[in-house]
Amino acid sequence: MRYAMCIDINSCVACAACTMACKAENGTPPGSWWCKVYVRETGYFPASRRVNFPTQCMHCQNPPCATVCPTGATYKTETGRVLIDYDKCMGCRYCELSCPYDVRTFLHEIKPYYGEKGFTPFEEMMYKKHQKGTVEKCTFCNGRVEQGKEPACVTTCIASCRIFGDLDDPNSEVSRLISTEKYVQLMPECGTDPSIFYLGLVPLDKLRTSAYG
Repeated sequence: MRYAMCIDINSCVACAACTMACKAENGTPPGSWWCKVYVRETGYFPASRRVNFPTQCMHCQNPPCATVCPTGATYKTETGRVLIDYDKCMGCRYCELSCPYDVRTFLHEIKPYYGEKGFTPFEEMMYKKHQKGTVEKCTFCNGRVEQGKEPACVTTCIASCRIFGDLDDPNSEVSRLISTEKYVQLMPECGTDPSIFYLGLVPLDKLRTSAYG
């Protein structure tokens, strides 16, 4: 079994619902974003157009982050997901430096969103899963998937541009899309073999501006 995700760039409307669903599901502290949507522009007026570009951990089959981790905190599961054991993480940040996709966050501190008002009940509950001085990232919603559910970003996407499933199952939708549609895996020159496949992506060398959306 290999969990994978297809993201249809042409369908994404940059609503950032996936970003907020990820925040709510994982209760990440301020400054920690596991799922982002970038807004980029390709072409030149009057033929220019906007490209909405979601990104997160690629759950590589050859993850350099796991290779450089001195404690074994970062590891790949039998289902192809790349996870982190926070109890083993020593905060050296080698994994963060080795990731070619810049999708890991180092927790310098864990603070409330509302400053002097202190931690909300939700924050008090969710922040127990996070440890100061460690690196964290998308887990493909590990807990939800083990319960037979889809990742929060998938179920929340209003445009249904995210498709999640078992790439080793020839009858799954992700397998069908990979076999019938054109797709791009980011930075193939790195040899990481990402588990996220972008559909309908314009050539990367034509993307000329970017801003967080």
